[in-house]
This record gives sequence, C-alpha cells and structure tokens, in this order.
Amino acid sequence: MRWLLAWVANAAALLILTYLYPAVQVASFGTALLVAVVLGLINLLVRPILVLLTLPVTLLTFGLFLLVINGTMFLLADKLINGFHINGFWPAVLGALVYSLISWLLQTLLGLRKG
Repeated sequence: MRWLLAWVANAAALLILTYLYPAVQVASFGTALLVAVVLGLINLLVRPILVLLTLPVTLLTFGLFLLVINGTMFLLADKLINGFHINGFWPAVLGALVYSLISWLLQTLLGLRKG
C-alpha cells in the first residue's frame, strides 16, 4: 500500500512540475504514472552504473555532477515514453531537481518519509 501511495505521489509531482516548469510536458495522468514507473526503474538499474563510472568526476565536482546524471535519467525517460517531453538537456537537469524537491515534499506530507 505504501509503495502505491509513493507511486501516485511521484506521478502527481510530475504533473505539478508541468505547471511550475513548462519546459517539461506530460500528456496525462496515465502518462505521469508510466513515467514514474520508468524513472523508478531507470534509477534502480541504470543510475548506479553511471554513478560508479563517473565517480572521479563526481568527486572532483564535490557531487555536483550527480545533477547532470539526474538530468540524463530524466532525458532517458523522455526518449522512452511518448507523451513525456523535455525541451533539452539543461531543462532536464533543472526539471529533475525540481521534480525531486516536489516528490520529497509530497511524500513527507503523506507520511511516507521522515524529515
């Protein structure tokens, strides 16, 4: 039940993001649900490999390169799903950052996270 609520919260965060940041577009709530699943899978399977491969650059930039990795994951979801569009790389980086903040806030308000 908890994971289902987190999934819906992430989809809602995507829809909120489209209103706050027009460079990210989601066609419908169903598309947002699909994007939330795909982003979860990408972050589970692809992101750890990229973080490991780019560890020297990440250390050199004091972790700021992780923002680039998050933007890349967002763009990958854009390429995989019709109905989800991002207007470029830097909008993807900013969109991923804002999406993370909105998702964190929603999950905290719903009691799915502490602090």
